[in-house]
Amino acid sequence: MSVKINLPKMHPVSGFKLGTACAGIKKVDHKDLVIMSFPSSAHVAGVFTQNAFCAAPVHVCKTHLQNAPIQYFVINTGNANAGTSEQGMVDAHTTCERLAELTGTVAHSVLPFSTGVIGEPLPIDKIVKALPNAINNLSEQNWQDAAIGILTTDTCTKGASSQIEIDGKLITITGISKGSGMIRPDMATMLGFVATDADIEQNTLQSLLKSAVDHSFNRITVDGDTSTNDSCMLVATGQSNTAQIDSEQHPNYSLLLKAITDILEHLAKAIVLDGEGATKLINIHVVSGQTEQECQDVAYTIAHSPLVKTAFFASDPNWGRILAAVGRSGLNELDINALKIYLDDVCLVSQGGRANDYTEQRGQAVMDQDEITILVDLQRGNFSSKIWTCDLSYDYVKINAEYRT
Repeated sequence: MSVKINLPKMHPVSGFKLGTACAGIKKVDHKDLVIMSFPSSAHVAGVFTQNAFCAAPVHVCKTHLQNAPIQYFVINTGNANAGTSEQGMVDAHTTCERLAELTGTVAHSVLPFSTGVIGEPLPIDKIVKALPNAINNLSEQNWQDAAIGILTTDTCTKGASSQIEIDGKLITITGISKGSGMIRPDMATMLGFVATDADIEQNTLQSLLKSAVDHSFNRITVDGDTSTNDSCMLVATGQSNTAQIDSEQHPNYSLLLKAITDILEHLAKAIVLDGEGATKLINIHVVSGQTEQECQDVAYTIAHSPLVKTAFFASDPNWGRILAAVGRSGLNELDINALKIYLDDVCLVSQGGRANDYTEQRGQAVMDQDEITILVDLQRGNFSSKIWTCDLSYDYVKINAEYRT
């Protein structure tokens, strides 16, 4: 499968370098090993999958993050190193140890990441052999090669970059992600790496990342499957020479939080748009709920319905499937006569049934679009939630049926 290179202008982040190499893990002459480096003075935050069978590299990352400073990320594709028992842990540690030896640092300053097939031994010899090539390739300009190097079944690269002004100085935020199938929050199979040259204190950086992820990667779903390897990392190199943001009360915190959330939201939507076999981006917005959680429950029930997703693939305005999904979402004392359901600005459901002014022609006009919004107005509170998903096509079954062939 060819990969489309569709990155925007990727602004280099001072102090953050990327290098790639071909290790031949699954394919010959394919970029499948990526190293990222940054100064020991940088601060690093991370959030990880909630899957109980989390991969060996996830375990190692969590441990090493407790022993900062971190100076390197090493990422391999083609093999998830998940479901690999004790040998998987040994291999993840070996990756860190060998990279540390080559760069003159210590093993706990390296965080490993893997993505690919679950349950197969990590080809550690191939990875170790390719490490020097990736190190020699390190450059602040290598965002495109790194974006390619972290892909698996993705059909396109996913990147975002922006610059904002803080205290009269330019702050850069640049990031890449991968993900196509096995996408469901907690985290959303995905990897995300974002860097900024802002100076952000460690605990504040972790809080910022968690908030940004909760409103981006934790609002997407392709198929409802939470991967074993999901990780999202945020690095603040501190080389912009601005004052350190040391708390959530800092006057510049909210500005930077919005900018980083926007980057993560862009990357998250790119994952949905590249959902295996996806042809449509579906925005699901549930409003006027009693709690944010019940709004999310309704949104995910709609998003995970195969009947709803296949109707969107067929561009079929079969609104009864959406109505049924809302009805089985588990809300107590739901007043079906009060709620309303819309496709974009077309009201589908009102007063317990089809809206009086709804026509099949109006519904069809919306369903023919590539991007569609489902709005569910519960009319029972002041909370809301928004998630993004995609349709379910023939290609999704084909891609996942042939994943190991």
